[in-house]
Amino acid sequence: QVKLVESGGGLVQPGGSLRLSCAASGFSFSAYAMSWYRQTPGKERELVATVTQTSDSTNYLDSAKGRFTISRDNAKNTVYLQMHSLKPEDTAVYYCYVFRLGYTYWGQGTQVTVSS
Repeated sequence: QVKLVESGGGLVQPGGSLRLSCAASGFSFSAYAMSWYRQTPGKERELVATVTQTSDSTNYLDSAKGRFTISRDNAKNTVYLQMHSLKPEDTAVYYCYVFRLGYTYWGQGTQVTVSS
């Protein structure tokens, strides 16, 4: 079955960096676009970044542009989110996401906390 496992979250000071990873299994990873979402309590999940199957195109939340980079390694079935210049407002649970054959799949999420 489809499985998405995020890692790499943690506590970081404002201005710091983190790299999130999402290990995928149970489907043909290279055939699907992959995304990162995030959610804070009381708010809807918001799309942070998307990368196409061959990494030829990426899209970002406006507030993430210039600070975050989404990438993927199809040989490792892994998608990454490199985050720089983190701000307290980036604090959230970050989720890996794939839409496949009419179904949505989410990982369990990884907490990112930006605080001094």
